[in-house]
Amino acid sequence: MDLIWDGIREAFRIIASGDYSVWEITIRSILVSGTATALALLFGIAVGATLAFNEFPGRNLAFSLVNTGMGLPPVVVGLIVAIALWRSGPLGDLRLIYTPAAMVIAQTIIAAPIVTGFTAAALRSLHPRLRAQIYGLGASRLQMLWLVLWEAKLPLLAAVMAGFGGAISEIGASIMVGGNLAGDTRVLTTAVVLEVSKGEFAPAIALSLILLALIFLVNLILTTVQQQEQRS
Repeated sequence: MDLIWDGIREAFRIIASGDYSVWEITIRSILVSGTATALALLFGIAVGATLAFNEFPGRNLAFSLVNTGMGLPPVVVGLIVAIALWRSGPLGDLRLIYTPAAMVIAQTIIAAPIVTGFTAAALRSLHPRLRAQIYGLGASRLQMLWLVLWEAKLPLLAAVMAGFGGAISEIGASIMVGGNLAGDTRVLTTAVVLEVSKGEFAPAIALSLILLALIFLVNLILTTVQQQEQRS
């Protein structure tokens, strides 16, 4: 118990002292995972809508791949991205290995199937005649997509929360493609692993509490928006 209380006191000490390195790591975590979530939304909404609204050969296989991707092990993603970005890999000339950009790519691959699955499920739950009614009012295909997405905005907010949570909480891929470099690619999850490997449990608990507080804050904001939309 003393170890836990030491970690909690350390967390408050770090926050109160304004430790630059911790805030730098926190901001980098938000930027990397936020960018990955935004890219996953762009991909996930497009693919999710395609799966929900179109019948085509292999549709069930596509759904199975998406559902499998929702549980894709981050270390597998990290391995694939690392091989692709390695100096001798097919994308080695881009020199992205051990950079924040590589971490964004890995986290996007992790979050995209989650967003896709949530989006497809949300759109499939809408009334089957809704699109026909929207088209009947003279809407274009793009306008129709915007209106049905707006109609399914509450479950789509859940997709954002799940995608962001999956991105910011993963660690295996970030270490493999980012290298956990101080001042460059170190984020909250990888910093926790580093502190534990050094036997420094109090800072590890402090960083973990900051990570949990960050995830809670994002989910609180999105849940508040979700609840307000339900009441309106």
